[in-house]
Amino acid sequence: MISEKTQGSRNPRLQIANVSKAFAGVTVLKNVSLSAHAGEIVALLGANGAGKSTLMKILSGVYTLDSGLIRIDETARNIATPQDAIAAGIRLMPQELSVHADLSVAENIALGSMPKRRFAGIPIVDQAAMNGQAQALLKRLRLDHVEPGRRMGSLPLSEQRIVEIARALAGKAQILIMDEPTASLGEAEADNLFEVIEALKAQGVTIIYISHYLDEVFRLSDRIIVLRDGEVRGQFKTGETSRDNVLTAMLGSELGDLYPIKSKAVADAKTVLAVESLSLPGWLDDVSFSVRRGEVFGVFGLIGSGAEKIGRAIYGAEPAARAKSIRLNDIDIGLSGPRKSVRAGIGFVAAERKRQGLIGNLSVRTNTTLPYLSLFTQSGVVDQKREDASTRDWIKTLRVKTSGPDQEIRLLSGGNQQKICLARWLLGNPNFLILEEPTRGVDLGARREIYAEIRRLAETGLAIIIVSSDAEEIGGLADRSLVLEDGKVVAELGQAATATDLMRAAEPVSAVRDTNELEKA
Repeated sequence: MISEKTQGSRNPRLQIANVSKAFAGVTVLKNVSLSAHAGEIVALLGANGAGKSTLMKILSGVYTLDSGLIRIDETARNIATPQDAIAAGIRLMPQELSVHADLSVAENIALGSMPKRRFAGIPIVDQAAMNGQAQALLKRLRLDHVEPGRRMGSLPLSEQRIVEIARALAGKAQILIMDEPTASLGEAEADNLFEVIEALKAQGVTIIYISHYLDEVFRLSDRIIVLRDGEVRGQFKTGETSRDNVLTAMLGSELGDLYPIKSKAVADAKTVLAVESLSLPGWLDDVSFSVRRGEVFGVFGLIGSGAEKIGRAIYGAEPAARAKSIRLNDIDIGLSGPRKSVRAGIGFVAAERKRQGLIGNLSVRTNTTLPYLSLFTQSGVVDQKREDASTRDWIKTLRVKTSGPDQEIRLLSGGNQQKICLARWLLGNPNFLILEEPTRGVDLGARREIYAEIRRLAETGLAIIIVSSDAEEIGGLADRSLVLEDGKVVAELGQAATATDLMRAAEPVSAVRDTNELEKA
């Protein structure tokens, strides 16, 4: 562990000194202090609810601090609004992309500070200046092959993320806060982003890097700062510490096994779901598989492989999808749309929980009971006492950290939001459960809890599909796995399959490679 004195004699660009924050009398941050220098990447880690998001929202002007001090280049700054943060050279890149798909790349970069010129005495956007600014920034970020006039939505996700960085630099950002920047990226896209981050570091930009992926943290960061229960519980030089040290600081104890023991009794179990010749134009081509009672069935593929459409297609959220048959407990339910899927007992937890899974300004209770509100309704009136009691039961069962059923769900950490997404469908006692990217943006402690709950549910006989682009997750959880590439099934692997097996099967050349050895795994 290190102290501030070991950082050298040069003054930090950013100093956060004894910052505290409470909401409704509940302390979220307590005397937090940290620093970051120019050209330094500082990883900020902690379990969900540790205070990371609150601290970064204070730094970016979304929240105000209750006590403490923020200094930028040795000058105390009052950061009361996002505009104050921008003026201080601080920009926050949130986990979800914040771009406008139908605007051009240049327009996305210039948002908030469009260059102007006058025409007949009227101020208008200076297109030439805007495109020139974009071109210079794209070159700086090694993205000069992208035309400034290109439509933003036509770029791959990794390049859209880099355009977000360009927008921050256009606003003269010197301190860049990156919150789970690779959460929606494949391995190759993430590598591209890492090269850009390392280039920014060489250019003197200070980066606060928040991630639940320790591989990234140990690859990129110079130092690691750990928050737990609103306090700094560890500061480390990255090259002089270990994952175990960091995890112990994060969780207060050794992590132990992340993945629960797999079931040995599913091989001869009854088939619950049988999918025959599922297709979706441009995404899926004649995909067939089955899932047994009590089985955790993994679907793995790199981004763009078609794997990301499997769950949505089965649930009925892809109207263009077609299948020869979709049989649930020997009854052909077809592709009949989400409402009929719910009535048939299919639960679906979407990958993009904030956009497709939650209603942020509504309560934990409402978000939990929404699909099955009829269970709490009599003569058209909702029995709020029963609804409240049921929600409290699930909060206790899944160990959700919340002040109670009335708390707005947007105020929960990512892991706790994900638990509520899971509770929503379990409340209806489903026949079959589809989980997309079940731990995206979720810390290791909450991941372990979610994995344990998935295995517990499987042991009760529930059939579960997990769709994930995380090979370690599928390898650690799945009893069997399907691997997709270019919309086609390229391998079906057994319990012994590792993350390496999955990645090897998913490579673009795998469609023409003999996979016999993999299929024996």
